[in-house]
Amino acid sequence: MASTNLPKRISTALINALGSGVVPRVGLEHIAVGRERELLSLLHDLENTAEGGSAFRFIIGRYGAGKSFLLQLIRNRAMEQGFVVADADFSPERKLAGTGGSSLGVYRELMGNLATKIRPDGGALAPILERWIAGIQTQVARESGCGPSDPGFDDQVEDKIRSVVKEIEDLVNGFDFANVIIAYWYGYRNDDDAKKEGALRWLRGEFATKGEARAALGVRVIIDDDSWYDYVKLLARFVADIGYKGLLIILDEAVHLYKITHAQSRQNNYDKLLAIFNDTMQGRVGYLDVLIGGTLQFLEDSRRGLYSDPAWQRRTATSRMVKSALQGLTGPVIRLEPLNQDELLRLLEQITTVHSDHYNTPYSLQKPDLQIFLTEMTRRLGSDILLTPGEVVRDWLAVLNVLHQNPQLSFSSVMLGEQFQVKGFHQNNQDGSLQPPKIPNEYAEFTL
Repeated sequence: MASTNLPKRISTALINALGSGVVPRVGLEHIAVGRERELLSLLHDLENTAEGGSAFRFIIGRYGAGKSFLLQLIRNRAMEQGFVVADADFSPERKLAGTGGSSLGVYRELMGNLATKIRPDGGALAPILERWIAGIQTQVARESGCGPSDPGFDDQVEDKIRSVVKEIEDLVNGFDFANVIIAYWYGYRNDDDAKKEGALRWLRGEFATKGEARAALGVRVIIDDDSWYDYVKLLARFVADIGYKGLLIILDEAVHLYKITHAQSRQNNYDKLLAIFNDTMQGRVGYLDVLIGGTLQFLEDSRRGLYSDPAWQRRTATSRMVKSALQGLTGPVIRLEPLNQDELLRLLEQITTVHSDHYNTPYSLQKPDLQIFLTEMTRRLGSDILLTPGEVVRDWLAVLNVLHQNPQLSFSSVMLGEQFQVKGFHQNNQDGSLQPPKIPNEYAEFTL
């Protein structure tokens, strides 16, 4: 198996995250297999968004099927292409619609995770503004021949800044958004850190009262539970106007909306999601791509899922004329099918290479060994449908860790040892293979 030559920072993140059952933020491209068609479809959406369009997709699959992995992969690709990206997970405290800051919590999380190619780990709001202003200063200096210390230089910079923000003043809440951007410029121009921080706090939705915002910035509105989505749309337009391709919003763990126990509150969240969907699908917003990660239960449960709402069912149900696997790449819902055996084998090969390089431990594993492992994993009842890449990777890393920590053990001894057997199987003493547990005698003749 070829070496990856990955930096320790990336290989550590990959091994720790995958071994814990979570998706790493970096290095995903080194272990990505399958999902090529899904990825190409999502990249096509980004192309349309960069041209001023908009997109909305659900990424639907079972736990561990690779939803979050695909979302993080497209997040990294979007940053490489020049998009601003922001991601957040739904939780009981973060919803799309609610009171007491529950929906504002989603907005705040998005702003905290705002990222670009040069700030991929989040916290990019201030760098975006600083880079934009510095770019305008460079442009003014080149066009006028003046320097930052020359009279009138700052006035020319301000004129160009105002010409940009003027484009968004006519949008909903655009006037106040533009005034806050200007306030940030004043703080930048006058070395007023308090003014700059006030503008950032407002943009992050951190002001609790209108009076507090008026005292700090002279604006009479704040971002709240009812208005936060309007400012997402404004931000998408703003970042496009200052040189980025657009804004990609990723919202994962949508099952938490499904878990809302109060029926009216749950419906309010579905209605808010529908408003976002309609905006993007009908072209009422530009430079915005929205991805929602959720489970089949969240989508298809007719009692509490999106299918409980006729409006949602009409928009997301698979056409009777087209097979799901074909329609899933063009419609609003992408359903993640299980990886096939060849894809799982390639995945295990790449995980093994990363693990071997990270610990500088050569493994004498061959493809037949990986096939034996997969065979044992897939012999469980229903595993052809229920087995997910997350389960396979986690269990395979456990095997690799045992081999690394116990170099005297062979692969076969690890697989056939009682403490390492796949749950539900035992060793057959005659041929050394793993066999399913025997059926108790009292159920031997029971059939379905």
